[in-house]
Amino acid sequence: MSRVQAHGTAIKVGETGLVFIGPPGAGKSSLALQTLFSARMAGHFAALVSDDQLFLEAVDGGVRAVGPASIAGMIELRGSGIGRVASIPDAMIHHAIRLVETHAGNRIPEENQYWRADGGIVLPMLFLDRLVRDPYPWLEALIDGFPLRPFVPDGA
Repeated sequence: MSRVQAHGTAIKVGETGLVFIGPPGAGKSSLALQTLFSARMAGHFAALVSDDQLFLEAVDGGVRAVGPASIAGMIELRGSGIGRVASIPDAMIHHAIRLVETHAGNRIPEENQYWRADGGIVLPMLFLDRLVRDPYPWLEALIDGFPLRPFVPDGA
């Protein structure tokens, strides 16, 4: 099993694992934190796997994210410092959420896109405007069965 380092924020909500990806400053930590909060308010399990740095492993036909022990439970609160939240050491990941700046030319992305990381890691990729204040309802609308049951399209 090969392990590759990646830049992103991984969380588990209900039974669904997500990794928020995008350039530095895109809002990965903030949107992941808001998703965790909203999931808990809706009565679902929600925990951080890792913020900023994580390891991805191809396992049993899926992808597992593992957080470095040295930053367990820590999340960057831009402009405020480092916060602490409920965390778990690892989780199976079902979707990559790419944060984008939406404009007239990219309002509706092409369907069936995938994020490819080093080491042959491939995840179904969804797009989320980085200015969305609360990703939770967007994720409910985009992911069939979210957060209770992960939806992985055929061919992923």
